Amino acid sequence: MAAGTDHGLKNILWQKIKENVIDDHKKPGEWRILILDHFTTKVLSSCCKMSDLMSEGITIVEDLYKNREPVPEMKAVYFISPSEKGVDSLVNDFKSTYKYKAAYIYFTDYCPDSLFNKLRTYCAKAIRVCKELNISFLPYESQVFTLDNPDAFHSIYSTHRTDKDTTLEKMAEQIVTLCATLDENPGVRYKKEPLDNAKKLAQLVENKLGEHYELDEKCKGKSKTQAQLLIVDRGFDPVSPILHELTYQAMVYDLISIENDTYKYQSKDGASAKEKQSILNEEDDLWTKLRHMHIAEVSEEIPKRVKEISANKKIKDGKITMSGLSQLMKKMPSFRKQISKKTVHLNLAEECMNHFQANVEKLCKVEQDLALGADTEGQKVKDPMRTLLPVLLQKHSTYDKIRAVLLYIFSLNGTTEENLRKIFQQIDNESNIILNWDRLGVPIHSSSSQQRKTARKDRSHEETYQLSRWTPVIKDVMEDAIENKLETREWPHKSECPAAWNGSGAVSARQKHKGSNQDDRRSGSRLIVFIIGGVSYSEMRCAYEVTQAVKSCEVIIGSTHILTPRRLLDDMQDLSKTKGPMETFTIIEEKAA
Repeated sequence: MAAGTDHGLKNILWQKIKENVIDDHKKPGEWRILILDHFTTKVLSSCCKMSDLMSEGITIVEDLYKNREPVPEMKAVYFISPSEKGVDSLVNDFKSTYKYKAAYIYFTDYCPDSLFNKLRTYCAKAIRVCKELNISFLPYESQVFTLDNPDAFHSIYSTHRTDKDTTLEKMAEQIVTLCATLDENPGVRYKKEPLDNAKKLAQLVENKLGEHYELDEKCKGKSKTQAQLLIVDRGFDPVSPILHELTYQAMVYDLISIENDTYKYQSKDGASAKEKQSILNEEDDLWTKLRHMHIAEVSEEIPKRVKEISANKKIKDGKITMSGLSQLMKKMPSFRKQISKKTVHLNLAEECMNHFQANVEKLCKVEQDLALGADTEGQKVKDPMRTLLPVLLQKHSTYDKIRAVLLYIFSLNGTTEENLRKIFQQIDNESNIILNWDRLGVPIHSSSSQQRKTARKDRSHEETYQLSRWTPVIKDVMEDAIENKLETREWPHKSECPAAWNGSGAVSARQKHKGSNQDDRRSGSRLIVFIIGGVSYSEMRCAYEVTQAVKSCEVIIGSTHILTPRRLLDDMQDLSKTKGPMETFTIIEEKAA
């Protein structure tokens, strides 16, 4: 089992790859070469380490598209996507002379006949194995997956694109591979919306689930399992991905420059400062523990942990600072390893708090009041424009102003043309970022016939921070689904799962996926939620919170890609641009008489 990934989606996927690719036709003491493309590199990186592969007899991992030295005495394991470019690269390895002793080919998904015939024509003698695995998703966390397709946002919502249907079909195929990996055949439901994206995708998924379980020899004709798949469009909750969140993970990705989940920071070593980096993932136990906590709790927890470790290291009482820790680590090398992760998060939390104190705190009060339509005392916000004005008039970034403006418009279910004109003057005329929301079915003009207001759960009894009162809509949905409270009129079925499905644990389901501590409770049902057009970190957090509260139902959430507020606003801006497949037309010039 891959170290540090002994739970959830990542472990399930690693076990599938290990069983079907790495261990397939493996001989004791034999070393092999593993060849990956860009997507499968991401897949393997998400669920295992190089040391895991070496322990399974993989000596080298190569990039399919780079020049590679021939190793004719070794067998090559190709774990690749079934693309024309990939198959052409594979064929070139054996077309004239053999680069490797033999080829063992494992496609992530269905390989079209045209590509299969190409393999058969040019390198049939070299091929020992050719299989299709059904792995076309990325496990981002133990309960979060993506389809690794951020461009789907533009394909689905842009009026310039013509590839919406093919994009939805590809998404359906990828979702089915997730279900197959989990060994689930879920009942499929969707949120009824003015846009029909969720309805179309739900139908495609249901059809492809039926096809998959009809063709799969291992589980031919598999009946519905104790699982539900809910499909929603991004426009169902425009508020959650726009708000400034104050839980640690969401705050970090919103306010700090994080690329490829890597945090870069300056560490003082004597008089000089060195750039260091740390990867924020589940290999980091402290990150996993802290990520869903409120920043106020994180700011208390990290120094407390440092003090516990440093109790015998002669640290004086008082505020723990980065410079103080650096000096101590320099004097006491043995202390360095124990404290290194804590210093990363101490530094990261300090950066978050600096942003909070500088301007985010002021924004949060306005945003929460607009999102909820009420202040901290529960009094209704009677004049939303009066609540918004301080943000527009103060020195905030254009993006922060746009976020507040959007929350104002969402609170009113659209506003007037006159209001919009005045607002655009205050946000450097970045009107497209706001106007393009109507392509997601979110009303921007008050004249719109679209109605977005939905009844929310009363959470006034729940303890919360005043600047973190908003709860993502998807959490209501998850809880209602588990309690069988989703109305069929709003959540039509594309297929029924067993009538007695009850995520609260009333149903005795299959006993499987046991072994690790986290999986001990997974003997109940599964709820899979898929959001078309991106999932926010606050929505990801809800999957863990609901799973923890219910115990007997595991909630898994996924999307085309993962959103930050800035990325979503950039995506909205890009909807006005023309890129990708577009409608074409021909102008016929009339000849002069």
